Amino acid sequence: MLLYAISTDPSQRDKATRANAILGARDLALSVQVLQEFYVQATSARRSHPLGHEQALRLVESFTRFPVAELTTSLSLAAMATCRRYVISYWDAAIIEASRALGCRTLLSEDLNHGQEYDGVQVENPFR
Repeated sequence: MLLYAISTDPSQRDKATRANAILGARDLALSVQVLQEFYVQATSARRSHPLGHEQALRLVESFTRFPVAELTTSLSLAAMATCRRYVISYWDAAIIEASRALGCRTLLSEDLNHGQEYDGVQVENPFR
């Protein structure tokens, strides 16, 4: 969602509008992993308009206005258990467990199955 918020691609205009509305209006929380992924993808030379380091860093810093789940050993272990239980990638499981650690009942994701529940954390695709 964070990448859509900065997209200038005309084909992603609707998603960009929705992402910015969510960032402006929703009670959100993020994980360190999501911030890391944003930085890596936003600055990637494979993007049509990659951000420079300073611009991406300022955006990541601005996103810390939301609560951010730190990467901890207990979060990693919980993610490994969720990964095995639901047969999903570790990275998806880590985002689910970060959501749980922050007390979130809803996880906004375009990648996970809309409507799927993971022990009290329900996935919602905000672009559906």
